[in-house]
Amino acid sequence: MRRLIVLFVALVPLLALAPVTADAVTAAATRCSAPAVTAPPGARVESVTAVHEAGGTISFPPQPPVPAPPPISGVPAYCDITVTLTHSGANDHVRVKVLLPESGWNGRFQAVGGSGYAAGDFGAPLIGAVKAGYAAASTDAGHSLSFVDAGWALTEDGKVDVPLLRDFASLAPHETAVVGKQVTQTYYGHGPAYSYWNGCSTGGRQGYSEAQRYPSDFQGIVADAPAIGWDEFAVATLWPYVVQNQQHTFLTSCEFNAFNAAAVKACDGLDGIRDGVIGDALRCHYDPRKLVGTTIVCDGRPLTITAAAADVVARIWQGPATPAGTKLSNGPLPGAAFDGLSAPVTGSDGNPSWQPFIIAAEWVRNFVERQPGADLSTITYPEFTRLFRQSQAEYHDIIGTDDPDLSAFARAGGKLLTFHGLADQLIPTRNTVDYRRRVERTMGGSARVDRFYRLFLAPGVAHCGGGGPTPTDPLAAVTAWVEHGTAPDTLPATVPGTSTTRDLCRYPLVSHYKGGDPAYRCTHA
Repeated sequence: MRRLIVLFVALVPLLALAPVTADAVTAAATRCSAPAVTAPPGARVESVTAVHEAGGTISFPPQPPVPAPPPISGVPAYCDITVTLTHSGANDHVRVKVLLPESGWNGRFQAVGGSGYAAGDFGAPLIGAVKAGYAAASTDAGHSLSFVDAGWALTEDGKVDVPLLRDFASLAPHETAVVGKQVTQTYYGHGPAYSYWNGCSTGGRQGYSEAQRYPSDFQGIVADAPAIGWDEFAVATLWPYVVQNQQHTFLTSCEFNAFNAAAVKACDGLDGIRDGVIGDALRCHYDPRKLVGTTIVCDGRPLTITAAAADVVARIWQGPATPAGTKLSNGPLPGAAFDGLSAPVTGSDGNPSWQPFIIAAEWVRNFVERQPGADLSTITYPEFTRLFRQSQAEYHDIIGTDDPDLSAFARAGGKLLTFHGLADQLIPTRNTVDYRRRVERTMGGSARVDRFYRLFLAPGVAHCGGGGPTPTDPLAAVTAWVEHGTAPDTLPATVPGTSTTRDLCRYPLVSHYKGGDPAYRCTHA
């Protein structure tokens, strides 16, 4: 049952107004003060700070295990506003940070999403949006902005803090839209002409939540590598760790890499060119048993691939299943790295130990078992099925984020754009493909869905980017779609660290090499 929200009784209307005048920009610079900035009823302006970094460079701290993003230079002066709000019957204290450029505002609003257990990001994504001329906002959903910290999950008496979970699942992104647009309106004298969501992973899931639950919040949504089906995904990605424990076979990174290298060698060329990545990984069906008996070199020593190791890889690729063999969810595609899901870590004694994917481990320990210190290494196959089913039953309605009926979003004129790497090592790409297919079945087929929702699959690309041709500017593509009606048939992409470019095709088309200086055409598989 949904909580009553004290904050607002209605959405703030989205007004498409005239461009910002020079006088308005000058006035904005003087309005960066607490008395001048107002928040909606039920919310409070906690701080207002004028940041005069015009042309300066801003650096950001790392958020382990994620390294620090690169510094951003050429940052304009901006107004940094923090708004706080609480909800009836909840012990929460939600912060929404809004950054507003003092000059050069492009008349648009952009909300940025989070990653892992962080509902938002107050660092590089916000600064990058301001540099691009956006009024920008993000939220902490009332808890830590740590990628790996789910310590907020339980109340003092050991029960799941359902209000905080609802904040994280769907309410906080919606309120970011409402608060951010309201603050923008009071600051500049009128609201944004266009509003966009921009996020990947958790931020991608939040984008889908907005389209499903609050279809009028944003006219354009970029939601990449989305962690939809969270109630399933957050247990399913524990599977590689469970498999190794139950099979009593632990693979080194070297062995995992050997299986992936063999898969790439076998399936490279499905798109007409051998370029070191699997161009059409959905059609790659490499059998890891073909590598059994092969000798590889690990840490300078020979190692022979065993049938037990091949069985572990086969189970991981096939994805979670019940002891009777009934499929529960998807596994990673061949070519995706294994390290994020079950990585050997060398301890202080020099011996390796295998660690589960931290997002899955935190979810199972805190939200499913309600035991933060639970030993996950003893989970059997029947127990895994129980945990999976329990998570579905208890949390699907709160954070499943997989409703295929996007008719309200389509009627509102919204546009949803997603890219997902075919070598995503953390969120199975098939999850997104399966969702898109369900939307097609629900809403009348691919052509109808393409009018408002387009999916692009990126060969060789890891989670949220890297490794293969990564889209250069998905936000620009959705902006052109929203504001000029230019629906993207392809997304320009670049291989990181190189000058190699490649256009990604809209699903269900795949890119196929047509000869010449690497050139591709989009065809049906």
